[in-house]
Amino acid sequence: MLRLALYQPDIPQNAGTMIRMAACLGVAVDIVEPAAFDVSDRNFRRSGMDYLERAAIMRHDSFAVFDAWRREAGHRLVLAETDGAVAHTAFAFQPGDIVVVGRESAGVLPDVYATADASVHVPMRHGLRSLNVALAAAIVLGEALRQVDGYPRNRGEPLSCKERGRGEV
Repeated sequence: MLRLALYQPDIPQNAGTMIRMAACLGVAVDIVEPAAFDVSDRNFRRSGMDYLERAAIMRHDSFAVFDAWRREAGHRLVLAETDGAVAHTAFAFQPGDIVVVGRESAGVLPDVYATADASVHVPMRHGLRSLNVALAAAIVLGEALRQVDGYPRNRGEPLSCKERGRGEV
């Protein structure tokens, strides 16, 4: 299962939006504290609506705690950053990857960047600074889910070629 890590989130509405998206797509969420707001259900209610109880959320007291946990669990850390090394569409995602997004205001600290196993960016038009963090997370996770055939199945939906044993289309 893919995971989404919110590194020191600073806008509760964006965090709530990403948690709602993750709940809908079956992606677990890691919140790496400290956050710039009280990380409680009350702060996520407006944007997360009634999806919060359906989200798999794990809180980590610090990046060091989170990094130790993910290494022990064998997860790759894929940083989504405006200056990531490769376009998200050119990166080979794997099941179990954790896509981490930084703070809306400042991204991630250099030690987080250095710790990541890979960094990706969403290609944008020249001269524009960045996407909203929730939008960037959605774009990168969408591609990751597509690559690992990780989208939830609707009842009655036909199996993919991979699931039928016919390989790629």
